[in-house]
Amino acid sequence: MAEETNPANPDETKTQGDAADDQPAAKEATPKAEAAVKRPVAKKAAKQKKEQPAPAAGAPETLSLSTEEVDKPKIVKAKGSKNVHSGIAHVLATFNNTVVTITDLKGNVIGWSSAGKVGFKGSRKSTAYAAQMVAQDASRQAMGHGLKEVEVLVKGPGAGRESAVRALQAIGLDLTVIRDVTPVPHNGCRPPKQRRV
Repeated sequence: MAEETNPANPDETKTQGDAADDQPAAKEATPKAEAAVKRPVAKKAAKQKKEQPAPAAGAPETLSLSTEEVDKPKIVKAKGSKNVHSGIAHVLATFNNTVVTITDLKGNVIGWSSAGKVGFKGSRKSTAYAAQMVAQDASRQAMGHGLKEVEVLVKGPGAGRESAVRALQAIGLDLTVIRDVTPVPHNGCRPPKQRRV
């Protein structure tokens, strides 16, 4: 057995058997390190394969952004359809929410929606955009029953008054009358105190 001296530390000596033991350990460590390096690459490749969409079997679709196709609502004929031609849209716009209820001329509800039902929470329920989405949702339900023209009754001081009426008109309903039916007290209940902002 030959002895080797370490140039950094002359007192330390190694035999040839000890040196042979060190080399396989170093060789064993390298394949593990290489495998550890290869694993993340394989994972990234797998993710990229998942993200790539499968090629379409038929002819490729042409997408257009014309306003005629975007604005048209998808109206599905409702189950137990009532065939209502004209109705009344009740828009309740409070400071915290907007509710749109569409009834027939007798008062039977054929479609309704609120900001919470459409998916808004908290302070976003009181916005004009939420009121627009509410009016679209309620009118789609009502148009599924065959509604064509509507009389609009607006109640309350909220931000969604005008935008709800505009949305009803934009979706394709004929507005015959727009009336404000906000109740006015003849010195009734004491109002809430003024906010200090």
